[in-house]
Amino acid sequence: MKATGRTGEALLALARNYMESRILLTAAQVDLFTFLARTPHTAAEVTAHLAGDARATAIVLDALTAMGLLRKVRGRYRCAPEIAPLLASDSPESVLPMVLHAASLWERWTELTGLVRGDEAARARAYAQRGPERMAAFIGAMHVVSRGRAPEIVKAVKPGKARALLDIGGASGTYILAFLNAVPQMRATLFDLPAVIALARERLGAAGVLDRVTLAAGDFYQDELPGGHDLALLSAIIHQNSPAQNVELYRKVWRALEPGGRLVVRDHVMSLDRTAPRGGAVFAVNMLCGTPGGNVYTFNEIRAGLSAAGFARVRLIQKGDERMNGLVEAFRPRGNA
Repeated sequence: MKATGRTGEALLALARNYMESRILLTAAQVDLFTFLARTPHTAAEVTAHLAGDARATAIVLDALTAMGLLRKVRGRYRCAPEIAPLLASDSPESVLPMVLHAASLWERWTELTGLVRGDEAARARAYAQRGPERMAAFIGAMHVVSRGRAPEIVKAVKPGKARALLDIGGASGTYILAFLNAVPQMRATLFDLPAVIALARERLGAAGVLDRVTLAAGDFYQDELPGGHDLALLSAIIHQNSPAQNVELYRKVWRALEPGGRLVVRDHVMSLDRTAPRGGAVFAVNMLCGTPGGNVYTFNEIRAGLSAAGFARVRLIQKGDERMNGLVEAFRPRGNA
């Protein structure tokens, strides 16, 4: 018997997908790949390094080998050569911060059944505040997923003659770097929480662009945004908000823009029936598990919110795909001072 084109075996395989994912997440959380990136070690040596359990360590090491993430030669384990640069913490190519962010999300996702059942205790656990260590992991993860696509987004935005960029919730400055590289005359303001600003100062300082960037600490739920900008970016922000929260945020952006200034929203832009792109529909569940009111939105919903905040000439400039690269632009009318 088939269900939506899938066999029973395929559905069971889907149900078991979490197993290999959990093995990878655990290995990342104990930083196993960094330890095995360059020097092979026995299971006993790995156990001693982790101060862990010998049986559990040996079983996980063999599973990682079977998954192709490790190599096992004469009883010694080492990262597969193609894996080490991606999962070692000291590699510039590492995606480890994003894997650790996924491990953090695991805990929230375990509350999904309770959320669907309306369990208030599950809701409280899912939406509980996380500590600074997880915040830093999240910011690192955002850099990992953004560093490759940011230049593509800037190219699609076509910043043109814009000279003063405001990046709201700009994290450690990945998109600001891409804009500044593309427009040599541009200056930028990065607005984010105080703890995030410290991370941005480190990354932007290392890139040598702090003389072109103003770092503004604040909370866009509570504070006004710094003004005087002709281009504003809301990148991967609106999905964490309810529609009402987004209208209020759009109004703050409107006030921060000069008349004629442009806002660009980057996020999933969903089909009218909210089932495509598939990655967006799955990401909506992530927002269900992590925020009290977040969701993904259709273009019509985004346009309605922007219009309610006073923006005009709202247009979809890039439909986007699974990578959350939909782009919507809107303008503050010149006649509104």
